[in-house]
Amino acid sequence: MTGVTQYLLIGSLESYSGKSATVLGIAGQLKARGVDIAYGKPLATHPTEIKGTTSDDTAFIASVLDLPPDRVYPAIASLDEESIERQLGGESSTSAKDALQNYVRQENSPEIALLEGPGTLDEGRLFGLSLGEMAETLNAGVVLVMPFNWQNLISRALSAREQFGDRLLGIAVNNITADYVERFDRHYAPYLEQQGIAVLGQIPRSTLLHSISVAELVKRLNANVLCRPDRLDLMVESLRIGAMNVNSALKYFRKGHNMAIVTGGDRTDIQLAALETSTQCLILTGHLSPSELIIARAEELETPILAVDLDTLTTVEIIDNAFGKVPIEEEVKVQCISELMATHFDLDRLLARMSPQ
Repeated sequence: MTGVTQYLLIGSLESYSGKSATVLGIAGQLKARGVDIAYGKPLATHPTEIKGTTSDDTAFIASVLDLPPDRVYPAIASLDEESIERQLGGESSTSAKDALQNYVRQENSPEIALLEGPGTLDEGRLFGLSLGEMAETLNAGVVLVMPFNWQNLISRALSAREQFGDRLLGIAVNNITADYVERFDRHYAPYLEQQGIAVLGQIPRSTLLHSISVAELVKRLNANVLCRPDRLDLMVESLRIGAMNVNSALKYFRKGHNMAIVTGGDRTDIQLAALETSTQCLILTGHLSPSELIIARAEELETPILAVDLDTLTTVEIIDNAFGKVPIEEEVKVQCISELMATHFDLDRLLARMSPQ
């Protein structure tokens, strides 16, 4: 390293692309090598993230990485309604550029500062905190995290290369489905490399990383936990609806793995069938309590039962919208990220591209 902090921005073209996971994976590997790192998220993008503080996501990553307070940079601006209207009215006292410069001026600076960028290339432009503006202010290199999509991945990567030029150190392509892993390596990656875009990561899809804990479902559904509150750490990977006859339901459920099953509180037959398959939790609608038989069996199998004051359609929509869009909060996901990044992300190549020529 040069003795001067190098800034690395992890950005994306769309929200929920896996930026936090990528930051965590890169930072963990750097720490393991003894590199002095810092982490921050200059633009807070959720209502719980407050300007001048660390967000829940940031605090979690800092905790996992065991970073001291002077290695965790606070948010500069927030995409909440009040902050946006204050910015529109010209009431902000300090420009984002000046605040970013304070990152640079810190004493006892780290070797590498990893900064998580906005969800898209345009997000944050009102505050002067778009990914491109931050890269320019900090003279930072950029790694773009891109979920695999065979239709538009190449075009979007080429557009990003045109926009960022030499600042684009490379891309990390994640969520590559099993049927495309070999094809990506044989066709997509070589073409991108020929176009001057370094493919630093080829990360296969992980069902676990797209899963959601029962505890998170309880929170999002405002559910009442009827049994096994001690097993809310179970991870749900898929969703099924129990609205057919029991024979059809059993065949349907047997095709699933680590499921949440939504069914009526009066469907004792469906509930029993669900409990005999790979079910992580039962979610009951209809304002009806399950029978003692169901409760007893769920207790025995350590399967939580949740009751919700919602109709089935609304319940399913809430759960569907949660998959792949929840913060990284579970240790099992952190371990999964660490293993995937160690195997499928080329940190040595990234460091070589960051080094001054």
